[in-house]
Amino acid sequence: MNLLIIKVGATGDVVRTTPLMHRLTGHITWVTAAKNTALLEGLKDNLRCVSWEERQRALDAHYDLAINLEDTLDVAQFLKTVRCSETFGAYINSGNSLRYTENSARWFDLSLISTYGKEEADKLKFQNRQTYQEMIFEGLGLRFAGERYLLPEPIETGLSGDVAIAADAGPVWPMKKWGYYKELKQELEAQGLKVNMLPERSSLLEHLSDVRNHTCLVGGDSLPMHFSLGTATRCVTLFNCTSPWEIYDYAIQKKLISPMLQQFFYKREYDKRATTAISVDEVFNAVMSQLEPSVPVESPVTIRR
Repeated sequence: MNLLIIKVGATGDVVRTTPLMHRLTGHITWVTAAKNTALLEGLKDNLRCVSWEERQRALDAHYDLAINLEDTLDVAQFLKTVRCSETFGAYINSGNSLRYTENSARWFDLSLISTYGKEEADKLKFQNRQTYQEMIFEGLGLRFAGERYLLPEPIETGLSGDVAIAADAGPVWPMKKWGYYKELKQELEAQGLKVNMLPERSSLLEHLSDVRNHTCLVGGDSLPMHFSLGTATRCVTLFNCTSPWEIYDYAIQKKLISPMLQQFFYKREYDKRATTAISVDEVFNAVMSQLEPSVPVESPVTIRR
């Protein structure tokens, strides 16, 4: 089979889509944002990575199946120019409106282009207890069985320690940023632990190294969280405004769910109450529990061919 995957961003969403490559056979072309190509290039012999900026390169073939996991009009318009026998996901109809295929409804019913409208979609999203992988695999006629993320070899930075703190949150979801990282760092260091705040890096592969070189990562629903899940690095993840149930924990993640989650669920403005609802003690205790000696986690295979 000749397959096309369109998953442009965000980077964490690209990473959590990579388990599909364990199950899809044939030649795969993946269109993604230019910054994400470093995470996909060379992962598998049957994978060709094309940046969104050079997406015309992907029009050189006919595809048996095109999988579009984006919900934007520009991507759907590009998909319309693709020669393919079958489509999964979002597409543009004759009225120039965004729609999605019936077999992808389990996921897109919860999205911004839900046929139910955003308010009802958010309610459905809050009620949902399936992971992202389960919903996408199921729509494609597959069964998710814990297939791991595929990640490249990182670029070593030398930053390492007991605990890494991923404090940053992007402008889209300001309430993802917990309000007490400074206090947590002080409490952990008082226990003699080496704690690092993750710095900005010029390369995603350096960022990946920073995460992998720690015993435990603390942060919100973010790219570092996905890097930790992909590198078998234990993590404590705080969910202030996004779904904890869509994340598959690979038996290494401790989820801390805000008692005010429903009130701020998928809200994009900022409210301090959302960022302070989880206490320092709760996060501290969760981190200490993750640091306790236990049965080693099976390391995922990183592939670079």
